[in-house]
Amino acid sequence: MNIKMQKNWLIDSLMDTDLYKITMLQAFYHTTEFRSVDVEWKFACRNRNNLDLAKLIPEIKRQLEHLCTLTFSSEELSYLAKFPYIKPDFIEFLRIFHLDMRFVHIRPKGKDLDLRFKGPLVHVTLFEIYTLAIISELHTTVHYGGVDLTTAREKLAEKITLLQAQVKMPSFRLTDFGTRRRASKAWQEEVLSILQQQLPDYFAGTSNLHFARTLGLTPIGTMAHEWFQSWQAVTRLVDAQKAALEGWVQEYRGRLGIALTDCYSMDSFIRDFSDPYFGKLYDGLRHDSGCPFQWAEKAIAMYQQMGINPLSKILVFSDSLTFPLMLAIWKQFNGRTKVSFGVGTNLMNDADNAPLNIVIKMVSVNGRPVAKISDEPGKSMCEDLGYLQYLASQYGIDPNLVKIST
Repeated sequence: MNIKMQKNWLIDSLMDTDLYKITMLQAFYHTTEFRSVDVEWKFACRNRNNLDLAKLIPEIKRQLEHLCTLTFSSEELSYLAKFPYIKPDFIEFLRIFHLDMRFVHIRPKGKDLDLRFKGPLVHVTLFEIYTLAIISELHTTVHYGGVDLTTAREKLAEKITLLQAQVKMPSFRLTDFGTRRRASKAWQEEVLSILQQQLPDYFAGTSNLHFARTLGLTPIGTMAHEWFQSWQAVTRLVDAQKAALEGWVQEYRGRLGIALTDCYSMDSFIRDFSDPYFGKLYDGLRHDSGCPFQWAEKAIAMYQQMGINPLSKILVFSDSLTFPLMLAIWKQFNGRTKVSFGVGTNLMNDADNAPLNIVIKMVSVNGRPVAKISDEPGKSMCEDLGYLQYLASQYGIDPNLVKIST
């Protein structure tokens, strides 16, 4: 079955990505350890449910070929240059930056996709969000005929009504993290505009740089797993997490201070982070796997043991959030610490269709495997079980508990 070509390009600006992709790219660009590093990224769909994703390949390739013609505009670079943590030499790098189809490798794997990006780290890392957004929107169009706007708007209105019905929550903050799994770009823009108008007290901003610029929203984001994973290949494995935390401090000097905790499990993170040096420099932590309530209790206890008031720090929750779950978390921890939420799929792809649970993760650096061991085993992604078990042993995790997740 041939897939009809899309009338519009699904990505028409390199700003249509998450802020943390740009901040990590700058950190990689400035860190000497990564100047000659080649990487490989791999696509995975966790809920294909016998859908024929392989038939999307011609259109995915066409959309990616267009993506590789794009550059940052002068207006976009002027916008980025106003961020106090974006440096002039990096702006000049972005001025000549473009993606390259030479680094894209895609073929069918039965009905699934064998999609990989291979090449220099600074020239490959940005493919992730654009590609996920393309595949997610193609899924919406091909398998569901597009976004059911009536249903989508009704569901969004229910979420907004739920928040508006609460007693005032002055410290409740909601951010859009939904670009990678959005139903469509147009729907994401509509959702953001509605939240901006109807939830001004609760809606904090978006991770999407394009919409932050065009809609006048606050761009929000710091780091993701690739920052931690990359260090596995350029330093002693047991030191990789500390090296990543220190490398971020050296690049941003206390700005963008939300640390991701689950590359090696929360318990191992606490062991490496408990030095007051990190505790004081970082503004807070981000949760991305495992039980959010247990995680937050561990975070609060860690700060208390460090002699730091948990109310001076912020805990950002970003894993599989729904609006009732956000309210439950906020009610549990309000008054004990600052709480914020980054919502993705449930905000930008909730219209009675079945969103794809898709990821693109780094799997090797300079030909050596890298991995994460999250607080939720099914979220780990690695192609070398022996390496995964060795990584676990270095971070105090039972090697028999880890497993390959493709």
